[in-house]
Amino acid sequence: MHSTGVRTTKPRSAGNVLASLLGAIAMSIVAGVLVTAAITPVVALSGAGATSAIKIFENLPDHLNPGELAQPSTLYAKKGGKPVQLATFYDQDRKTVPWDAISQYVKDAVVAEEDPRFYSHGGVDIIATGRAILQNLARKNISGASTVSMQYVRNVLIQESQAISDEKKRKAAYNDAMKQTADRKLKEMKLAISIEKKYSKDEILLGYLNIALFGRQVYGIESAARYFYGKSAKDVTLSEAASLVAIVNNPSQLQLDLPENLERNTQRRNKILDSMLRHGKITRAQHDEAKATPVTPKITPRVPGCSVAEKTYGLGHFCDYVQRYIRNDPSFGATAEERMFKFRRGGYQIMTTIDLDMQAAGLRAMRDTVPQRIDGIDAGGASSSVQVDTGKVLAMVQSRPFSDDGAFLKKHPNYTSINWNTDFEYGGSNGFQVGSTFKPITLTQWLKSGNSVRDVVNVNGRTVQQQSFRASCMPDGVYSYGPWTFSNDNLGIRGTQSVRTTIANSINGGVVSMAQKLDLCEIFQTAKDLGIHRASDLPKDSADPSKPFVPTISGSFRDLSMVPSNTFAGVDEIAPITMASAYGAFAGGGKVCTPVPIESISGPDGKPVDFTKSKCTNAISPEVAAGVAYTLQYTVTNGLASHAASSTGVPHLAKTGTTDDVVDNWTVGASTRVATATWVGNVGPTCANPRDAKTCERVSTRFFGDLMTADQTIWPAMMNEADRKYGGDAFREPSESALRVTTQQVPDVAGKSAEQATNALTAAGFTVVDGGATDSAIPKGMVAKTDPAAGSAVQAGSTISLLRSSGNLAKVPDGLTGRTGADAQSALAGAGFAKVALQCDTGSGKPDPGTDTVKSVSPGSGKEAKQSSQVTLTLSCRG
Repeated sequence: MHSTGVRTTKPRSAGNVLASLLGAIAMSIVAGVLVTAAITPVVALSGAGATSAIKIFENLPDHLNPGELAQPSTLYAKKGGKPVQLATFYDQDRKTVPWDAISQYVKDAVVAEEDPRFYSHGGVDIIATGRAILQNLARKNISGASTVSMQYVRNVLIQESQAISDEKKRKAAYNDAMKQTADRKLKEMKLAISIEKKYSKDEILLGYLNIALFGRQVYGIESAARYFYGKSAKDVTLSEAASLVAIVNNPSQLQLDLPENLERNTQRRNKILDSMLRHGKITRAQHDEAKATPVTPKITPRVPGCSVAEKTYGLGHFCDYVQRYIRNDPSFGATAEERMFKFRRGGYQIMTTIDLDMQAAGLRAMRDTVPQRIDGIDAGGASSSVQVDTGKVLAMVQSRPFSDDGAFLKKHPNYTSINWNTDFEYGGSNGFQVGSTFKPITLTQWLKSGNSVRDVVNVNGRTVQQQSFRASCMPDGVYSYGPWTFSNDNLGIRGTQSVRTTIANSINGGVVSMAQKLDLCEIFQTAKDLGIHRASDLPKDSADPSKPFVPTISGSFRDLSMVPSNTFAGVDEIAPITMASAYGAFAGGGKVCTPVPIESISGPDGKPVDFTKSKCTNAISPEVAAGVAYTLQYTVTNGLASHAASSTGVPHLAKTGTTDDVVDNWTVGASTRVATATWVGNVGPTCANPRDAKTCERVSTRFFGDLMTADQTIWPAMMNEADRKYGGDAFREPSESALRVTTQQVPDVAGKSAEQATNALTAAGFTVVDGGATDSAIPKGMVAKTDPAAGSAVQAGSTISLLRSSGNLAKVPDGLTGRTGADAQSALAGAGFAKVALQCDTGSGKPDPGTDTVKSVSPGSGKEAKQSSQVTLTLSCRG
């Protein structure tokens, strides 16, 4: 009940007195007619007074629908199969209860004090109304003549005004419900009579007790009893019941959580006890005992918001995520304001998807390894787990606890309101560069394009031409032009290696080689299909016009940057929950599901409430997913993600990632049941204007102890708990095409220039390296031969060495046998051989080159030899 408080009286003019008199007379006539209508539905009215009265109220509404009262919305999680409360949100702290859940003392106190003839009148008490009119004429504002039914009507009208989401319309409706005019009183009377015909007396009294305001945001007798006395409304004593009922007369002056109100409340309580005794609701002994009992409240507030979830379960950030999920859900209204308005008033019972055991395990590991604050670095950590095939968010932990209280945050910088796990619009940051955890996306496109993880590629750091990267969605069909130099962090593996080894050991050069054989547009479209997007729409490098335009698939700031370095270095800022969902597709047969933190929602009536559920799509084929899973499982068993092996034997796939200067550190992976992404690093940039990149700096974590490897503790802690609870199966076997070894014949490029030979071999899919110079009769500088040799069958993508001719060999001419020695000498001289020896085939005698013919040549015809070496001609000597 909203009270207008005590009004002061002022001398009134003759005109005011006359107006009051006329209004009182009209109201008296109308009240009489209304009461008659309530008692005798069909009655013949006559006389001018009655006719005038009818005209006054005949156009007033005669129907009132109490509707749904505003109630808190509550978040729950399951623990041991039973729901536990995480947090509650409300505009009005109310819990509606049935008739039997309210003490009879409360009911009797209301009737005795507010409306003693409640159970006998028809909604309007004509005796009280007449008394009120006389008091008004006497300028005594003692009684408003409002019955419980009329007060209930007034509260319903107030609640109807408060249920309007548009602020301007809400204020206008509230002012209309609160105005002190005869019209408003007449409206209440007529509506009171209408509800008396529709509802029983007990139903009206129950409605009144559930709707009344008890101060601040406390509405309804149940919430009032719990707030002021820490107990249910059915358990309050007589003294407590009268004290609570006293509050509704003037909440701001009588509510019990202000010490200065206790004396006023006691006086009002005692007045109510007197009324209860006078009307036979209590005995003299009960009356005296209750009056002798001091008013001693036990203030027990129901704290709204996510602070309770943070304090109890470390779930403040997840709680905020759920709230923002509803804020962004069009199922709850057309605008964010309308959705949150409904959320705070709708009485929703929201069962979340969180797994409290996984949450606890992750939170322990996070807070044990990542300090909330470190001097010299804006350190942070975040980790999210989602259920494969459903997208349900099972855990969401963060190194700094949650608070959305601005004043509190200024004093406690180790708290934060930003959720580093989520996208910006869900309370998140601008995301973090994902580093090498993006390499599996390029691997996905590699397999989609029909390649094998056993294909070999050049893994060396090197300089390549940007036009070697195809980009079919770009105007020229290539990414750009000019040289681009990159290096490897892992310098222990060189040459040509299998794609499996490339991914397992995170070798940049190998992924670049893969990207050169693919289409950049297709790589980043695959990423988009997997749901990977930037965490915010903050334009990259918007403050630095000197930096080149970064292309994306559709031009959206949420799309990833379509640059070669992104295929292996993950240069875009992405939220952990996004990466967890994408990796869930590798473990789940190619199906990716959008994250969802809500299991179910029911309204105050217990009926289901619609909300936006996870959307699952087949982003990649099961065969491709199996190939990626096979490679990432190998990364756990034989590569850099060995820390991701399960302690329970459940198969895991995983990939690590580290960005430049060790600013960001990641582990992302999954079982067939749960996918988890863990990030630890420097939260930054921290600067006055986040869009001014020139004033922002993110500091390396390299020199801060175990921080750079904290993800290797947190991720296993969460996944081992997931394995114990959910288990996991073997990943699907990859297809033959994903594992095949493809052989290819080496083309013959002898005699070509090095450039021509390189182009020919590269076009055939080989990696080409310079093998140096070799003795050859082929012109100097031209390719003499390859290693492996031309015609050899080798694995596709193998490295072929080009050996260039040093030009110091000559070929012994063909067709020398049968010719005279002189002719042969001349031919050899023409081929560059200056030293020619003649000998007879008999082993003695002197050869005559003019007449003797060549029987054999050493080296033989067609053979290569240094031009400075001797060629021996054996002649058939006649002498």
